Amino acid sequence: MAATDPAGTPGLAVLLRPYGRSFATIILLQVIGAVAGLAPLLAVVELGRALLSPDPVDRGHVWTVVIAGAAGLFVRLLFTAAASGIGHVLDGRVQLAFRRQLAERLGRVPIGWFSRRRTGELAKVVGEDVGAVHPFIAHAPGELVSAFVVPLVSLGYLFTVDWRLTLITLIPVVLAVALVPLMMTPARLREQEEFDAAMGRISNSVIEFVQGISVVKAFGGAGRAHRDFLTAADAFVGTFRRWVHGISGIAAGMQLALSPPFVLLVVLIGGAALITNGDLPPADLLPFLLLGLGLTAPVAALGHGFDDLQAARRAVGRIRDVLQEPPLPEPSHPLAPQGHRVELRGVRFGYEAGHEVLRGIDLVLEPGTVTAVVGPSGSGKSTLVQLLPRFFDPTHGSVRLGGVDLRELGSRELYQKVSFVFQDVRLLRASVAENIALAVPHADRDDIVRAARLANIHERILELPRGYETVIGKDAGLSGGEEQRIALARALLADTPVLVLDEATAFADPQTEQAVRRALATLEGDRTTLVIAHRLETITDADTVVMLDNGSIVERGSPAELLAQGGKFADFWRSHQSAGAREAGPDGVPQGGGPR
Repeated sequence: MAATDPAGTPGLAVLLRPYGRSFATIILLQVIGAVAGLAPLLAVVELGRALLSPDPVDRGHVWTVVIAGAAGLFVRLLFTAAASGIGHVLDGRVQLAFRRQLAERLGRVPIGWFSRRRTGELAKVVGEDVGAVHPFIAHAPGELVSAFVVPLVSLGYLFTVDWRLTLITLIPVVLAVALVPLMMTPARLREQEEFDAAMGRISNSVIEFVQGISVVKAFGGAGRAHRDFLTAADAFVGTFRRWVHGISGIAAGMQLALSPPFVLLVVLIGGAALITNGDLPPADLLPFLLLGLGLTAPVAALGHGFDDLQAARRAVGRIRDVLQEPPLPEPSHPLAPQGHRVELRGVRFGYEAGHEVLRGIDLVLEPGTVTAVVGPSGSGKSTLVQLLPRFFDPTHGSVRLGGVDLRELGSRELYQKVSFVFQDVRLLRASVAENIALAVPHADRDDIVRAARLANIHERILELPRGYETVIGKDAGLSGGEEQRIALARALLADTPVLVLDEATAFADPQTEQAVRRALATLEGDRTTLVIAHRLETITDADTVVMLDNGSIVERGSPAELLAQGGKFADFWRSHQSAGAREAGPDGVPQGGGPR
């Protein structure tokens, strides 16, 4: 296979080049085993000739032939077993190396990159695609070597017996090989790519369906989610049928041509014709009956090995795409920030070229202040707050911390200065204490408990089966609001001078949210806080409110000032107040926890 694919990027051969010596060893062992495997067949041929000969049987010669055949069988078993063992060990090394490389690269790409990728797609790359190299490494070398070595050695021997019957014996092989190009037409390759893509889509659909089933059932959306899953499954079935329809006829023709009955029929017809004409001794038909059948199995294995090669190439292509994802650039000489004043200067950003989400943002966050970002859906609020922990870098302008552009600040230093809590919380399958102390692994229990109390989650933790030692996802599960409070406790324990909250209490009840607000208000120091509010009432204590609309700042000031101005923020406030009133119950208490 070429070292690069059509796009000029490293392909399967390049990624597997470090293991070239191990591959060479496997191939050498397989060659010796394949050649030795012909010895029992040749021994049967020689015994047939000796026993069918009109001359007296030479017992010594017969036993020599038997011992040679048995020795060949032993050598085949020994060398092929060694090759298989080395191949499986090599497969483990390669898969481990791929997963380590993926883990290393996924740990270095911008965090925002994950928000633009489906969970199922990444799971397929790390799981299924890495596993797809197993047949190519552990099995394909043996199959491919046998496919070439066994036919060549067999043909060399058969030509010495009778070249005419050798050519006749090759007819099934020629017919099968003639069908191979039909499997490589652009239409067949396109169908295979569509099949792989459909497999990825249905895998992602299954993961998202399973992960979200509790939510959609709770809100009465199980029927719609089930229909979405069935739609993906139906689309996969359609793709699978097209793929099978295109390849089934070709595959059936190859199987028929290489089937033992067809090969025996061809050899017997050709051999009978030569024997009846006196051109071939009857005993010489025996090697063609035995080795002729041996020609077809390796050729069939060649087809399977080719399939494994193509599957591995496609899988490694997807692995390569992840490995080539540009990592978050790290400065060669990191600068140290002076303080934790945050400045956004002329910031522009877009996920796609030609479509800006943020347009010319100028904003200063002073230490010891709380800045709240509000605006309608799609105004760029989440994108703005994700620039501060450097989930993305702005396409124009800069985000500065303590006078230093974040791009000139090392990521380790950055995350010691900035902590964040987002609406979409992901907790580790570890104890509650370990999840809270993620950023401070050596924190003592008193500090962990203090952070949990500040996040109003301590009492709930004590109700869990093993308290702070409860393993999340194994010993017990948590609600969305409880997970958010665990994440908030984690951020509070980290005690960074800059805190980013993106709807961090979206799933909390009003009482819990008030407790969290009090906790944030009583924290010591001059922390700089940037928050997207889930309920507008929660920003009444903010020092500055920034109103975004269509990616630009349209208003800024204290909540009271903006309400007095009667501008867009005031309209935005009144619309949410009206929505909250409509959602309130008979006693006037909002039923959905307030406007979003």
